[in-house]
Amino acid sequence: MAAVDDLQFEEFGDGATLLAANPDATTINIEDPSVSFKHQPRPPGSLGREEDEELLGTNDSDETELLAGQKKSSPFWTFEYYQTFFDVDTYQVFDRIKGSLLPVPGKNFVRLYIRSNPDLYGPFWICATLVFAIAISGNLSNFLIHLGEKTYHYVPEFQKVSIAATVIYAYAWLVPLALWGFLLWRNSKVMNIVSYSFLEIVCVYGYSLFIYIPTAVLWIIPQRVIRWVLVTIALGISGSVLAMTFWPAVREDNRRVALATIVTIMLLHVLLSVGCLVELSCPSCCSRIFWKRANEMRWLSDYRCFLPISMT
Repeated sequence: MAAVDDLQFEEFGDGATLLAANPDATTINIEDPSVSFKHQPRPPGSLGREEDEELLGTNDSDETELLAGQKKSSPFWTFEYYQTFFDVDTYQVFDRIKGSLLPVPGKNFVRLYIRSNPDLYGPFWICATLVFAIAISGNLSNFLIHLGEKTYHYVPEFQKVSIAATVIYAYAWLVPLALWGFLLWRNSKVMNIVSYSFLEIVCVYGYSLFIYIPTAVLWIIPQRVIRWVLVTIALGISGSVLAMTFWPAVREDNRRVALATIVTIMLLHVLLSVGCLVELSCPSCCSRIFWKRANEMRWLSDYRCFLPISMT
């Protein structure tokens, strides 16, 4: 057995005394901030892999999924389940709007702004605001174009609200749904493709539409050239957000498939910007036909009815 004295704690002397006894000893002060520990050398190719994972957000995906599971533990038929999708503060919404207006090359929008807490609050109200902005600016634009015409009588075009709502919300929900399903399908074919969640894709599309709100307000200017310049600027900013977000997710796929995916995303966005929004902000065909027919008729106050001009 070991002696009792061998099991006792031994007190070492002061550091200066120990150094005097053994001047060749090496000392390290753990409180010295100048001391740094070197990392182990990385294997070749690991740096690029880490950059890809950081860009796509795969290095913290487990933590994100765990937090998402904790947040959405309520049953889907309860109000608390859907309340989690709107659990976002004003500063986060403003930060995401700023990120959609000022896209930075090489920075992933999902990684920087969305993945920590994806929400539906911002996309929902951005789409709702855009719908009314398009409808109001379309009516004002129609009024300003015909301002000064004696035969013109302003009639609000309420159908612009329903048309704009159908187009905007269909684009903001159906396109992300199709893209999410496509990424899941390609993820089953190519193992190293990282797929975004449906909520994250909806957030990207929703926040990318914010630039069209001030653009729609400026569409009341009755100048076709100015409108096309505004559309081009808005299309470039919002399209760059979509391209820089989804290109890292498909670039590891087949080259043709990756390019076809990005081209399809951009074509749908151009269709929305040019084909739908510009058309909704201009006088509708129904309005032009109505006033063409109205100009062919005149009001006879004696009979209080409409008669063709040829009969008067």
